Amino acid sequence: MFDFLCIHPFRDGNGRVSRLLTTLLLKSHGFDLVRYTSLERLVEERKDEYYGVLEACSTGWHDASNEIVPWWNLFLSVLRSGYRDLEQRMSLSESPRAAKTDLVRQGILEQISSFTLGDLMLQFPAASPQLIKKVLGQLKNEGKVRLDGRGRGATWRIA
Repeated sequence: MFDFLCIHPFRDGNGRVSRLLTTLLLKSHGFDLVRYTSLERLVEERKDEYYGVLEACSTGWHDASNEIVPWWNLFLSVLRSGYRDLEQRMSLSESPRAAKTDLVRQGILEQISSFTLGDLMLQFPAASPQLIKKVLGQLKNEGKVRLDGRGRGATWRIA
């Protein structure tokens, strides 16, 4: 989310790197939200708005006349959305009718980029590795996810 600074050291992936750094900064300052909710997914859901604000806030950057408040408001709004999403998932998990399987399934289907079994284990600390593997297997059989590679380097992605 800090890519409004117009620093583009890479040919591709500058936005992803900036959102990764944002996640790292948030985590290091106690915002554990990023452990349970994908900042990348939240931004992806508002991609048009995100790029519009980014462009507006970049205008005048070179002469320090740019306006940062719209970007800051969007950033805070994205974080608020993440907390609401987490709150909703937490209330579902407290419901006696909600099964861990359903929560893991929903979380897997919300992934934006490729992910590993380890990523899911961090995202769902209350779920056993066996449960996560079972849900992945079911989703694979349904054609909703696919596995790339084998062993520890294997990654999953939404089909």
